[in-house]
Amino acid sequence: MSLDKDQIKASYPLPVYNYRVTVEATTLGFSEVSGLSVDYEPVTYKHGLSFAMGAKIIPGMRQPIKLTLKKGIVTGNSFLSTWFQDAYANPFKTAKKNILIDLCDETGKPVVRWKVQGALPIKLDAPTFDANSNDVAIETLELVAHDIQVDYLPK
Repeated sequence: MSLDKDQIKASYPLPVYNYRVTVEATTLGFSEVSGLSVDYEPVTYKHGLSFAMGAKIIPGMRQPIKLTLKKGIVTGNSFLSTWFQDAYANPFKTAKKNILIDLCDETGKPVVRWKVQGALPIKLDAPTFDANSNDVAIETLELVAHDIQVDYLPK
């Protein structure tokens, strides 16, 4: 059985390099985004019939959601540095932001969207400076988020 072009396109996995990150209404370019995961600590529940049926394993407390955003440093103002400083200067006004991370197809159309809600910066890491290197200067921002939702967008 042969597959046509549309069937191949629908079943072929998307590459990870074609993504877009939007913080509030600002679209930014990042070299890396990681930590899009939700973990629950399993809880073993033993009840009166555990000796016969075995203990139940149920989801417990959710672990904190920690995201990492890496971005090349360019001349001018740094959005990440400004956000980090504003978050602690005005913690009740501008601290938490919502982030959209879109995985796009070959045309740039979003296919899968991660909605990160209530992201708060907790660490801003400057690049390592080395006189013997010609690597790009990358700043790293670590965030703690309230929630992540995944949406598979219609074609």
